[in-house]
Amino acid sequence: MSASRRSGTTDELGPDEPEQPERDGADLLAALLDGMDAALCAFDADGVVTHWNREAERILGWTAAEAVGRRGFAGWAVRSADAAEVEARLMSARHAPGRQVHEFALLTKDGGRVLVRTQSAAVRGPDGRPAGVYCAFSEVHAQIDLERSIALSEALFEDASWGVVLVDADLRPAVVNAHAARALGTGRTTVLGRPLGELLAQGVEELESALTHVLAEGAPPAPAEIWVSVRTPEGERRRCWRSGFLRLASPLAEEPVPLGVGWLFQDVTEAKQGEQEAALLRFRAQQLHRAARAAAECEDPAEAAVVHLDFALAGFADHALIDRVAGGARADTEAGPVRLVRIAATPAGAPGPSLPTGAAGLPVRYDEGHPAVQCVERAGAVRVGAGVGPAERARAWALARQWPADAVHALCAVLRSRGRTLGVVTFLRTAGRGAFERSDVTYAEDVAVRIATALDLAGVAAERER
Repeated sequence: MSASRRSGTTDELGPDEPEQPERDGADLLAALLDGMDAALCAFDADGVVTHWNREAERILGWTAAEAVGRRGFAGWAVRSADAAEVEARLMSARHAPGRQVHEFALLTKDGGRVLVRTQSAAVRGPDGRPAGVYCAFSEVHAQIDLERSIALSEALFEDASWGVVLVDADLRPAVVNAHAARALGTGRTTVLGRPLGELLAQGVEELESALTHVLAEGAPPAPAEIWVSVRTPEGERRRCWRSGFLRLASPLAEEPVPLGVGWLFQDVTEAKQGEQEAALLRFRAQQLHRAARAAAECEDPAEAAVVHLDFALAGFADHALIDRVAGGARADTEAGPVRLVRIAATPAGAPGPSLPTGAAGLPVRYDEGHPAVQCVERAGAVRVGAGVGPAERARAWALARQWPADAVHALCAVLRSRGRTLGVVTFLRTAGRGAFERSDVTYAEDVAVRIATALDLAGVAAERER
């Protein structure tokens, strides 16, 4: 318990005596001093200790009863050789404006030394003259830890090269640093207090689920990679954020009270896209290798062409068709309408291996501007899609082109061998997949080269048999 020096004595007081409020005020002051996190002592104008709280007792070991009433720190809390300098620095605060900050070593009751940082200021009487000095002090390492924490917090919210967001218990941003504001496509103050759903077009549910989990269970053991779509004036941007989460609890409460979540994230979109592209290239290279080995075991070259088609479908498309030019091949200088015969197709109703078709040799009813016809005429790949619209319109679009009803994206690659056009291979995707991209065209052309070689070999073998 803190103690203060009181002068004079009083007689026994009755319940209505005027001294009672003064005693209550002294008790309140003692309670406030003992509740402080910082050590505090006070000196009167003569340098005599008048107040000493529990934190001062904890740091130095001297109780309030042992400290109050002593003159200065000499001989007990400071080495005798340092006493004059320490007292002069402390008492100089009586005539200095504001607070004075000093560092010096104090002695503990068991003889140890503690380096403390003090803040001292004058205590003035009713007449405005210095009546004493109060001194708040703490161990230097504790003060340095506090300053480091404050400095780290300020640096995170000013200069950090990754996004930092403090989210309150209602899952709304409370503090946002400059990097995070740029990533969210808005200003630092604009984002405060807004629901995350107003800032992100996609990925909100996953992010809010992670924040809720952290509030309930604590920080996850490893960062999480979350894909989101950010709303910007230029439109939506798909980004991948590698995120770490920390549960924030009040240090002042007896039991942890969640204040929110600290969310730190870094944009790793380019790295993740690079990883995905590399993995896709490895998979497709392996598929081409497996297809080549399986096709090499086929006695019939036409069967080998279908094998290449089946291996190409995995992870690439939902349907595939092979159409061959009627008559076997088409020279680059040849004019006239293009007639194509369906020779292989994947089953339309259920997944399974491609089936040879077109034994009758009847041409497919393609319109003049059909993508497969354009592919033959140009001797190059063609990409088309049903576009955005109702499902019935997409169905009509696919059926009008003699494709399965669920197709919404198509890629036609020309079959070329020995300087001639042999036909077209068409890959089709349903609504569950994205549109074909340039990298898909390259892969389709690689597959088309192998299919064309097999079909050309099948044509040569057929001519020899005749």
